[in-house]
Amino acid sequence: MNVLILTPDRVGSTLLQRLITVYMQANDFDRPVINLHELTNGLMKYYSPVFNTEVLGKPNGGSWGYFQSLTEIRELLDSVKHYKTSRLAHYHIKNRQDTIADQVPFYNYLNDNFFIISAQRDNLLEHALSWCIYTHSKKLNVYGHQEKIDTFADLYRNKITVPPDAMIKYLNQYKEYLAWVDNHFTVSSYFRYDQDLANIEEYVLNLAVFNNTPRKTWQDTFQIGFQDWNMCHYLFSDLSGLSNQLPDHSQRLKLEYNGTQSDYQLQSLSVNDVGSALSVSDQRFLMKHQDRYYRAQAGIQELVDNKILVTSIPIKLQTMMEKKLLVNNFGQCVEVYNQWVSANGIGTMYTEEQLGAIVSNEISCWHSRPLLG
Repeated sequence: MNVLILTPDRVGSTLLQRLITVYMQANDFDRPVINLHELTNGLMKYYSPVFNTEVLGKPNGGSWGYFQSLTEIRELLDSVKHYKTSRLAHYHIKNRQDTIADQVPFYNYLNDNFFIISAQRDNLLEHALSWCIYTHSKKLNVYGHQEKIDTFADLYRNKITVPPDAMIKYLNQYKEYLAWVDNHFTVSSYFRYDQDLANIEEYVLNLAVFNNTPRKTWQDTFQIGFQDWNMCHYLFSDLSGLSNQLPDHSQRLKLEYNGTQSDYQLQSLSVNDVGSALSVSDQRFLMKHQDRYYRAQAGIQELVDNKILVTSIPIKLQTMMEKKLLVNNFGQCVEVYNQWVSANGIGTMYTEEQLGAIVSNEISCWHSRPLLG
């Protein structure tokens, strides 16, 4: 079965399409399964010695871009028999500026030939902040630990200021995305990042795509549970200093909008020594799981080498608390966001206490022990 994820980006769609591909590969589907990432910014057909047939992939060594019409893309998709996992990003469709007359037949083809998932977020504050951080980092995703460190080390040290107009721009784009999905697609499943990420393996394996398979888990495939693997994936490049600033149960996180100082100050970190930024319990967690984590990484890299995956699996970038560490005017961003929600009727308005609860929950998910008083 083909799988397509609709996305406004910054909602976990890259993680989801990579994971669905890995799980499909592990569960012995009757055809090859190949991840194409974005459908509309370049595809190519080539002979795969791995599968002994012609398959689709991203341009090999060439630039990605809008050099194919939607009709050409549809014909390419229809010309091969393997299963495809992919995404369609609303902002790519907007950037391409295809006519509605060209878009509608393309959407109809996708509706008829793909299991369609709409990726969404309930926490639109984090969604907009993630986009605003991207305007400084220039990276939508990172896939390697050194890449994450190199991308964000200076931003953590110097922090960024988010213009209110930028927050509003990305919130409006999310609203447009919802209308686009409703107007053009038959959605089979909704992936709600804030609800489903904590149990993403359960979400994936419960998709109708896996109804006729044995449903092998990450543990079955890699001898490490997905949550443990993903926490290793995050901690090996966690340079926020947050972990090491929560050494015992006596400390408590607070989110103070109106102050100029965070309760927890970012440490001066060496980009070559992330371990010094981690608590003892997080370091012990990595030592316990690192061998199985790296063996799983080797298995995932083999999928990349065989062009089954476009890239490896992205690393979690920032939790809510880390976004606060990065953004100088976090309080102002919250005020702008709440005003937008009130005016548009989309999203949830947040109080300081509610955001504090989100922070607490995230800390317990991304660190080896919930170190909150």
